[in-house]
Amino acid sequence: MLRAGEDYLEAVLQLEAKQKNPGVRITDIANKLSVTKPSVIRAMKQLGAEGYITQESYGDIYLTDKGRMKASQVYHRHSVLTMFFSEVLGVEPVQAERDACLIEHDISAESMEKLSTFVFSYLKKE
Repeated sequence: MLRAGEDYLEAVLQLEAKQKNPGVRITDIANKLSVTKPSVIRAMKQLGAEGYITQESYGDIYLTDKGRMKASQVYHRHSVLTMFFSEVLGVEPVQAERDACLIEHDISAESMEKLSTFVFSYLKKE
């Protein structure tokens, strides 16, 4: 899956959590990611074709089980990386978010697992 697709799935997951219901609007995704509505529509068509989301005609967007799993993985990587940069290394929060977003798509599963273990054990000690 392309990096942008992961960003869209993560945005849907975060918007769902924020609004406490599963349906997410194209406008909300566009605003969250600072992209145009046509860009979101194209991405949602692709994600739908790949089985990550469902969408009623001109309606809300819903994550499938497959989409929720992928979005949760991306969100977990993003969260751990952000904590590592900000809490362990002392990087300013805005920069930590930016860096996490860049790395979350390319880090290997092995490195992510070890980094996650390190971050959580480090934070427990404090």
